[in-house]
Amino acid sequence: MKPAGAKPARRGVRPIGDLVSALVEPVVARKAGMSLDLLGAWPEIVGPRLEEGCRPEKLVWPKAYNDDDMEPATLVIACEGAFALRLQHQVETIIARVNDFFGYRAVSKVRIVQRAVRIERPNRKPATAPLDAGHRRTIHEATARIESDKLRAALERLGESVLARNAAAKNRHR
Repeated sequence: MKPAGAKPARRGVRPIGDLVSALVEPVVARKAGMSLDLLGAWPEIVGPRLEEGCRPEKLVWPKAYNDDDMEPATLVIACEGAFALRLQHQVETIIARVNDFFGYRAVSKVRIVQRAVRIERPNRKPATAPLDAGHRRTIHEATARIESDKLRAALERLGESVLARNAAAKNRHR
């Protein structure tokens, strides 16, 4: 029997981000010496002009330190060549923002390493082919008796999309 003030165990759906974060956070902390929170906040720290061309790679802490006189770390930032000069000019601002993020003087230096940062995301948009007059006539005939203008227009767009995708698929298999 449960004690009177005990809360029931949490059941139900949990956000996947919570589960993944719990698994990945210790690995990132051990390998890179930093938290996922810094990676997540990086776009706000560096701003829109730098976020796509650089990312924090790791925090390098001094070899010997104790809690009394902890020296700040060096933040290693991976940067693409085109962004390096802009990043170099913003180093002091970035150090201040990272320290504000952590709430204490965690970083005193930045080391910039040049490497590819951008991840090319594949185009997942389905291929389409232009529609001929016969397809457009078929769509118009199929939707002609619909009284609502908005519904007719939506169904015409849907028909155009489906037929354009099917035409592109047929052209690919030839």
